[in-house]
Amino acid sequence: MKPNQLFRLSRRVMAMMIPLAVSGCAAYYSHYAVFPAENSQREARQVKLTWQTAEYPDWWIADNKSTPITIETQCSTRKWRLVDDSHEEAGQADCADGIRACGVKGKDVLVGSGEPAGPGTRCMAINPGSPDPRITDIESSLNLLVSCEPVKTVRGSGDDSENIDYIRASSVPYIVYSRKSPRGSLIARPPELDDAVCEDDG
Repeated sequence: MKPNQLFRLSRRVMAMMIPLAVSGCAAYYSHYAVFPAENSQREARQVKLTWQTAEYPDWWIADNKSTPITIETQCSTRKWRLVDDSHEEAGQADCADGIRACGVKGKDVLVGSGEPAGPGTRCMAINPGSPDPRITDIESSLNLLVSCEPVKTVRGSGDDSENIDYIRASSVPYIVYSRKSPRGSLIARPPELDDAVCEDDG
């Protein structure tokens, strides 16, 4: 094989190998937590947190990445998404630094003062006492601070009604323990929140 042919062949091999090396450097994980709490109506509920991460070796040029954290409350259709400054949505959630979710005008109020909680009000935060917290820094536990409550807990009426309540606010953060598993493994999928209790309430 001529030198120029060998050179072209080596370039093709390298071009094929680089994407494999890039994708192979990250380890992908699913995270979730489920814990008991009350909603704003003091009804016993399960609360679920879910997110995903991509983790790179210390020597790799890329930083660890994550999805926002989704928080769901049993029997409710309202979902919260908590972001940090690494996410595209952070520009729309400029109510605070760190891992946070802002209020929605007309839907949330600050507990205690009763002031309307709009886009400029932090309603939920994770590890608020930590300096510049990131979702990728969360280990096996986290502190969840909830500062708001819904203006209404039900939207619509009759057969068309839906519950939009969520986890009860507290001046003391909830201590939440999470599970981390390789994405795609049998234990990576979080449990479904049981609807039976919702039917019993009805």
